[in-house]
Amino acid sequence: MSCYFVPNSMFSSACPKNRNSVAHLTHQHLRYNPLRDTWVLVSAHRMKRPWAGQVEKAPEEHIPRHDPRNPLCPGNTRANGEVNPDYDSTFLFENDFPALQPDAPDPGSDQHPLFQSKAARGVCKVMCFHPWSDVTLPLMKRQEVVKVIDKWAELVEELGSTYPWVQIFENKGAMMGCSNPHPHCQVWASSFLPNEPALSDRCQRAYHQKHGEPLLLQYAKQEAEKKERVVVETSDWLAVVPYWATWPYQTLLLPRRHVLRINDLTTEEREGLADIMKRLLTKYDNLFETSFPYSMGWHGAPTGPHLTEDNSHWQLHAHYYPPLLRSATVKKFMVGYEMLAQDQRDLTPEQAAEKLRNLPGEHHTTTK
Repeated sequence: MSCYFVPNSMFSSACPKNRNSVAHLTHQHLRYNPLRDTWVLVSAHRMKRPWAGQVEKAPEEHIPRHDPRNPLCPGNTRANGEVNPDYDSTFLFENDFPALQPDAPDPGSDQHPLFQSKAARGVCKVMCFHPWSDVTLPLMKRQEVVKVIDKWAELVEELGSTYPWVQIFENKGAMMGCSNPHPHCQVWASSFLPNEPALSDRCQRAYHQKHGEPLLLQYAKQEAEKKERVVVETSDWLAVVPYWATWPYQTLLLPRRHVLRINDLTTEEREGLADIMKRLLTKYDNLFETSFPYSMGWHGAPTGPHLTEDNSHWQLHAHYYPPLLRSATVKKFMVGYEMLAQDQRDLTPEQAAEKLRNLPGEHHTTTK
């Protein structure tokens, strides 16, 4: 697949009165995602339709600080019989039910092109952010978040010395499939480059070859100048609702400097990252006054055998994919048209960014 790129003025003919902005586009239109070489249908008027569909169970409001039945809490016994130490900061352990194992056998391959298979090996780790179950990232102290970032960087350095890809990701909330309310993430290192980063690699490489600059570095500069989709920003970081966002309040977190991997961040940039993460996630929680569910993950240049290659087309970034659309209990469903045709969203990225941007900076639980 080859990636192609659309000029910023692609929609200017739709509304000639405002050729310098897309914030006015409230009628349906398509937007191009240059990281995936795909399109998303924006249909902002659909937010006006009445809703009598699925309403999710409200998230648990009072999570105990320490639950003796919770396998992630300090001092508790996990499913495999191992006892957690009485940790007081981050805590890392091997996933008790790993999707990847380092010694998995080679399945062999069939000769027919429709029945291909190959080996998949790796390691899966779980990392607790904090010893208390009721303290999520936006409620943690800044230096506690820095320790999380430092551990992420350490894992990318360690696992990335061997494996081509190290995926850091957090599923927060039962709505996003999280099986445990304790604040934690997972880190999977694989012997292969997964589909999404492989696609992103091709698209970023194609853009760099054509324009001579990393795609996301240029994108961050454009967003910082336009301001239409910026949610929070600092001297080193930028959080935006991307122009091509699919999920209602999806955000993209970007460093302003050209950085390949999270372990390349300076001490100052890690402290700044902790600050902007807390600010962004506080706004998420404040939107519907709930512990905001999401799936997030870091993408950086491939590792392992790719460390000796030219990866200058890459730019470190984090994706946040929250499902909530109308309230704390009504989410966006990716079904029907999204599954069978293409992605579709129900409000413009500019509308979503404005809502998030205008929310208070103090967490709603601390102001009541």
